[in-house]
Amino acid sequence: MKHSKIYSVVFVVLLSFQVKSQTVLTKKEALEITLQNNYGIKIATNQLAIAKNNSALLNSKFLPTVSASSGANYSNSNQKITRQDKTSTEVNGAITKSYNASINLNYTIFDGLGRKYNYKALQETYNLTELQVKETIENTYLQLFTVYFQIARLSENAKNLQETLLISKQRLQRASYRQEFGQSTKLELLNAQVDVNNDSIALITVKQQYKNAKRSLNIILGVPKEIDYDVETAVEFTPILNFSELLRKTKAANVLLKQTEKNLAISKFNIKISKASYFPKVGLSTSYGWNKSENPATSFLAGSTSNGLNAGINLSWNIFDGGSTKTRVANSKIALENQQILLNQQKETLENNLRSTWDLYNNKLFVLKAQEQNVVSNQHNFDRTKERYNLGQVTSIEFRQAQINLINSKTAYNNTKFDAKLLELQLLQLSGDLLNNKI
Repeated sequence: MKHSKIYSVVFVVLLSFQVKSQTVLTKKEALEITLQNNYGIKIATNQLAIAKNNSALLNSKFLPTVSASSGANYSNSNQKITRQDKTSTEVNGAITKSYNASINLNYTIFDGLGRKYNYKALQETYNLTELQVKETIENTYLQLFTVYFQIARLSENAKNLQETLLISKQRLQRASYRQEFGQSTKLELLNAQVDVNNDSIALITVKQQYKNAKRSLNIILGVPKEIDYDVETAVEFTPILNFSELLRKTKAANVLLKQTEKNLAISKFNIKISKASYFPKVGLSTSYGWNKSENPATSFLAGSTSNGLNAGINLSWNIFDGGSTKTRVANSKIALENQQILLNQQKETLENNLRSTWDLYNNKLFVLKAQEQNVVSNQHNFDRTKERYNLGQVTSIEFRQAQINLINSKTAYNNTKFDAKLLELQLLQLSGDLLNNKI
């Protein structure tokens, strides 16, 4: 039911893209489409299906093996036999026919518990693959919204540059009129023309970056390249707990740590699997067979038929294998030690990364508030400068400086807003909580 709902959402969204250009692709829709279409996620899901097959009882060697066989033989030969009383019999074209059929069952009763621990290792391998799929989804999630927010960032920047260009064109028109009526110099007109050209170049550059980013997003979404859309530019920040709680969640749920813990468990089982070779193996074999033969005159019996059940138990014990089992056990113990060292290293590295990302995130939030105030101040300053410029009380250079200050403050605020959101997503990923939060 859940999958059918996702299919419906994806179908409706893709259909709306095709019917109406410039559809707004929401963050929720982008995530649903990516989870359904992304190539990396599809491959990871297939790997999980393979791991599930490998961890099933059918691959555990706990079940017996059953086989059937049958055959027929035909022989045509010239035969001569001589008996003890010196009499003989000679047959040309002596025909011998034989037929057989059997069904066989073999079962390992005891193998030193090797298959038991192998089965448990396969179960842990499946759990490990699940975590690897989760890691793939998390990384794709971050990749998706890194590009998505880049598009949103460029969209906002393009809008600001469009407004700046419009103001610059109005200024150019005003300078042209003033120069025409002898109220300003040629220099003012040239400066206005240069500013229009610079603003046009900046806008064209951002629009090209916007198109390139959208192509990159289409690849992540797994949709046709020609589909066009807008994106949401609003950003909502998720309240994050204090650092101590964040660190606790990271140690408990980080996907990389969980993978290493699974590898640690698999290494422990590998030691027990290797030790199983020290023990004897006991097996059961049974079969039911049918045999029939038709013999020529030279044979003592004209023919025979037999059928019946055969069963047996066998025991084998490799008392000394030249030291290969001892070597495997020793290497398995070293592999376990390496996994423990890796786990300790990852814990220290993750805590360090978490602290750095946490500090950077909080700094960005502080800077964001300051830049928000800068936008308000620069907007107020530009509005006043524009009024005074229209009254001829400030020069075009002062007006242009106020205009540059405003666009720079808007761009800085816009960039910091999306940078802070991406840092928030990184914190959520480190704490293993990325997929449980709304964007």
